[in-house]
Amino acid sequence: MANSGKKYGLFIDNAWVEASEHFTSLNPATEEPIGEFASATLEEVDLAVKAARRAFDEGDWPRMSAFERGRVLRRAAELMKERTEDFAGAETLDTGKPIFESRNVDVPGAADELEYYGCLVVDLLGESIPVGDTALDYTVREPVGVVGAIIPWNFPLVLACRKLAPALAAGNTAIIKPASWAPLTTLMLGDLFLEAGLPPGVMNIVSGSGRVTGEALLRHPQVDKLSFTG
Repeated sequence: MANSGKKYGLFIDNAWVEASEHFTSLNPATEEPIGEFASATLEEVDLAVKAARRAFDEGDWPRMSAFERGRVLRRAAELMKERTEDFAGAETLDTGKPIFESRNVDVPGAADELEYYGCLVVDLLGESIPVGDTALDYTVREPVGVVGAIIPWNFPLVLACRKLAPALAAGNTAIIKPASWAPLTTLMLGDLFLEAGLPPGVMNIVSGSGRVTGEALLRHPQVDKLSFTG
């Protein structure tokens, strides 16, 4: 759970990194500070992208079997369910929505996204296409590379997992940027995935403004795909 005196860093390469700049996020119900959150600079976004690029080009994740990747996502879903009250309390604190909704819609919905894609990826196969007796035509599914994801403020946990789960299941690596109005539960995914066994660099979290952090992620030449909801 957040406290108003805490400073939150950036999650890069499976470690929490101190940022050079911060911003204050407020509880919209009381207008009291939740904490000081990292505002990632161009250079800090570059560190996150390079960690994701390295993990994709040189790491184990894209080369793991679909079953192994799915197992990590399913473990993350189990951990989230075990911590429903922590995630629900943080989502309500950060967005101002009723605790009933956070507890019964947001957290179960986010866990369902992780579990769904953790199961689905095992059954995603290529196709053999009939072209006659003299040739062989088939498709192979391959990860696209480094995926950037920019999350809105209204359902931050659900939408973070909705973007993250399919990208990771397919063998991509990711950098995720939560909305500066509601960054808390997305940042909590760092420790969750660390405990679930995600290798270093596969998932990175950079908080900050759309104007600086989001723009840096959007324009980075080593990001292969960007998913944006706003």
